[in-house]
Amino acid sequence: MPEVERIAAAEAFFASIPATVNHGGDRAYYMPSVDRIQLPPFAAFHDAHGYYSTRGHETVHWTRHESRLDRSFGREKWGDEGYAREELVAELGAAFLAADLGLANEPRPDHASYIASWIKVLQNDTRAIVQAAAHAERVIAYLHQLANPDNVQEAA
Repeated sequence: MPEVERIAAAEAFFASIPATVNHGGDRAYYMPSVDRIQLPPFAAFHDAHGYYSTRGHETVHWTRHESRLDRSFGREKWGDEGYAREELVAELGAAFLAADLGLANEPRPDHASYIASWIKVLQNDTRAIVQAAAHAERVIAYLHQLANPDNVQEAA
């Protein structure tokens, strides 16, 4: 995908977030052990909206670090209930952020694998979706505060 397809508002927003982001490889993930987001190169995405939506998802994960919003849900390993809850927060947060930034939020190939774990959590806890949405709202408020610290100070 050509670099000219970058979206200025999304670029500015993510540039204002102090996350360490490396580009390369073919997978997107947040690595808590080194507090880093890894993304494929911009050109590897089908379109700019896909890149920014994926970056939003991983940036939501970035906020879980103990120095930021300190969110763990008791997660111990990949695929456990805590993992499913975090993925639900990341998906909702990414959707909220996409709406804020005017991005089309298209399905990702990995959604199908997440849905099975979400269903189990949602069946076992009728409040899980409301709790995940509340966490996602906090994430978006936190990210906007990082992106626009002057607006927050003026409102105070």
